[in-house]
Amino acid sequence: MDIVVLTREDERFEEAVQVFWREWGNESNYKFYKDCMIHSCMTPDDLPLFYMAVEENKIIGTAALIRNDLNSRQDLCPWLACLFVDKEHRGKQIGSQLLNYGLKLAADLGCQKLYLTSDLENYYERYGWMRNGVAYGVSGEDIKIYEKVTGQPRYEIIR
Repeated sequence: MDIVVLTREDERFEEAVQVFWREWGNESNYKFYKDCMIHSCMTPDDLPLFYMAVEENKIIGTAALIRNDLNSRQDLCPWLACLFVDKEHRGKQIGSQLLNYGLKLAADLGCQKLYLTSDLENYYERYGWMRNGVAYGVSGEDIKIYEKVTGQPRYEIIR
């Protein structure tokens, strides 16, 4: 299995749009997902980034690093979003690998922390994510916020 950052030039681009939309979208927002991904995949060294786990040229998992996860906490950035592992491949630590890859990407971009929202119970805690509070979604629902230090110091210490 490989984890790769999606670019517009990737031969799997259209398939990736379908996978992200099928897992996270609805019948009325396909254009939203496609447009986000087209405009996200311009440079792999800036946000937003969509990435995927690939095995035998098949997309078996997804995740993304984005500037905001459509919630009230505009002060926090970046966000990990769209974590998904195909049912046939669950239980093989692929989700954990996608989480760690996101932390590495965020650290490489100079980010000290990575955030996510979720309604899952005890999943992210298993991987060291800490509950940080609550955000509110666009329809007013409250959503748990998690954070994790990327390992990247915010400032360089000069001696």
